Amino acid sequence: MGAADQKLINSGFSAKSTAAEVVRGVDLSGKSAIVTGGYSGIGVETARALASAGAEVMVPARDVAKAKAALAGVRGKITVAAMDLGDLASVEKFARDYAGAHKALHLLINNAGVMASPETRIGKDWELQFATNHIGHFALTAGLLPLLRAANGARIVALSSTGHKITDIRWDDIHFRKGGYDKWVAYGQSKTANALFAIGLDARERANGVRAFAVHPGGIMTPLQRHLQREEMVKLGWIDDSGDVSAAAKPFFKSTEQGAATAVWCATAAKLDGRGGLFCEDCDVSELAGENEPRHRTVKAYAVDSASAARLWRETEAMIA
Repeated sequence: MGAADQKLINSGFSAKSTAAEVVRGVDLSGKSAIVTGGYSGIGVETARALASAGAEVMVPARDVAKAKAALAGVRGKITVAAMDLGDLASVEKFARDYAGAHKALHLLINNAGVMASPETRIGKDWELQFATNHIGHFALTAGLLPLLRAANGARIVALSSTGHKITDIRWDDIHFRKGGYDKWVAYGQSKTANALFAIGLDARERANGVRAFAVHPGGIMTPLQRHLQREEMVKLGWIDDSGDVSAAAKPFFKSTEQGAATAVWCATAAKLDGRGGLFCEDCDVSELAGENEPRHRTVKAYAVDSASAARLWRETEAMIA
């Protein structure tokens, strides 16, 4: 799969479909799933939808008590375990513990993330957003690969964003060590990395029955915006002066239930059998961006480029070696 495969497939769903609608009639009994960030925003709705279809869902969380409280009213088989994506030792421990208790993993939804945060360094002097959104999920997936292969048909979904259109990978200074930090450029780069990760993973693992997809969930007001001041969101055109979603944003903003739908669709849709390495949005495969495409839809060619995906894989392996 590659850029040429970024074409609509007429899924039968739409931008306004909900995760519950997407999973209706799907039987995930006997299937296991992990949803990072599955206790906040669209993550809760993703976990809810998969559990409602019969999956056994694990939600790793930095704050276990907070996660358990958020999921207390969600029906189905959902458990919580400790994990911090910004701490690779924590990620590796979670993967080891999960492997010790499970024979296979059928669905991995790499949903957690941070957005537009102040400049922060973690790990080996890594920029926080790239490290959390990409490196942490890269390490988690690597630790779980034996279980994913054992599932004989596993799917991995990486949550990207239309924010990938801000920038390609900054190959000469990924971690902003040369100065000039820009929180939005850092976020955009991390979302491009999420997309390229799915492309690279699918290419490497499709022969082992593992397929991967990247997803733009849509514009949704969730705790992801916690680092943004109201004034900044007004300036961006997301909300009005009263704090409500603006008239300009309403046509393309979604509820959390709608925002979870595309990830759930990628994880479960029969129409995607035998496919992978695709960027998806609005419960369908995204089209490639043209010169005058709206900011909130389609995917840039650089985010689905197989050569860039392979390069990012090598770069990331070197970072965590």
